[in-house]
Amino acid sequence: MNPIKVGLIGWGTVGGGTAKILLEEQDLIARKVGWPVVLKKIADLDLETPRSVKVDPGLLTRDAAEVIRDPEIKIVVELIGGVEPARTYILEAMAQGKHVVTANKALLATHGREIFEAAARAGVDLLFEASVAGGIPIIRTLKEGLLANHINYFFGILNGTSNYILTKMTKEGLDFAQALREAQDRGYAEADPTFDVEGIDAAHKLVILAALAYGLRVELSDIYVEGISRLDPLDIKFADEFGYVIKLLAISARSDDRVEVRLHPTMLPKGHLLTEVDGPFNAIHINGHAVGDILLYGAGAGMMPTASAVVSDVIELVRSVRAGVSGRVPPLSWQQVVEGASSLRPIEDIVTTYYFRFSVVDRPGVLSNISGVLGRHGISISAVIQKGREVAGAVPIVMLTHEAKESSVRMALAEIDRLDVVRGRTVVIRVEERLS
Repeated sequence: MNPIKVGLIGWGTVGGGTAKILLEEQDLIARKVGWPVVLKKIADLDLETPRSVKVDPGLLTRDAAEVIRDPEIKIVVELIGGVEPARTYILEAMAQGKHVVTANKALLATHGREIFEAAARAGVDLLFEASVAGGIPIIRTLKEGLLANHINYFFGILNGTSNYILTKMTKEGLDFAQALREAQDRGYAEADPTFDVEGIDAAHKLVILAALAYGLRVELSDIYVEGISRLDPLDIKFADEFGYVIKLLAISARSDDRVEVRLHPTMLPKGHLLTEVDGPFNAIHINGHAVGDILLYGAGAGMMPTASAVVSDVIELVRSVRAGVSGRVPPLSWQQVVEGASSLRPIEDIVTTYYFRFSVVDRPGVLSNISGVLGRHGISISAVIQKGREVAGAVPIVMLTHEAKESSVRMALAEIDRLDVVRGRTVVIRVEERLS
């Protein structure tokens, strides 16, 4: 019984975990697939840095071509991240007739069409479970587990760094800068945290999930993205007074044959399970027309949880190799994926409820002036908190609205922010009531 051989490109944190499972759990994997699986080669430019996983030095190379061009290697695992040279390596591996596993969400979000088409031409499979939410099996859930469903909506906490920061701000009253420093000290945030705190990392994942859920090819530029770097602890406190918790939420929903896809800080009603997802954890709430509501929760990153997802893809591909099949399940689950731009609902067209915080001069008639502008734009108020304490020469007025259209909100706030009694731009946070 000839073993099926695997090559690994990228021996960082996740690569180390993947090597650990493939090397230490060979018996478990063989019992599950009925066939021996062998890690033949590991390629990485840095072979000197000590790793927690010890491997035979004969497995190591600095040349990715030794993995890609080895005729014995049937499955290539790409774990170097970034766009290049990952894109080139994956395309070359598929051209050599090899199946590919990747955790590279940025690459799939920006070059997915090219890579999926290349896989189809080569007659090979590309699997990417680890690209979204680490060890949570969300890709396979959407690709296969929920095939009988129209997905009405899904909401996701998809970035552990931002969620950790928001947890610290909410539970301990830290400001953003303090919470970020603690996240960096604990290894949850990079030295340059931009991709995480500005929502870019989560947006890459949202592109992939929206394509799987709705069969739409969505571009990153199609998505409204807003991060957490400008969140003020004051707004977290006011949200609490209104009965809400703020999370950085990926949102996608279908209505009237159009799909909204957006990512931004969102106020969620207390009591919903997503409000209990704290620290570096991820979760995805999905509503299907037949299955109803389901929630997937777990570690969204980390060496072993992510490696678990990578190796699960390897095992699936081993089964395909054994059976001599490929393309049984399309990469995005749909046989026909349509261009998303014409089917997307622009952010200006969404209808939701809103939280506003105005900083105003403390004088009579200010509240009625603001209410009058909102009323002229068809925006009605459901709750108001007016604090008398001055902050930097202004007092806050905080409102929750009934449902309103985004375009109307933008026009109204542009008018309000020009009033001589208003100091600075109004703070706006969208509220998600579908989760109540």
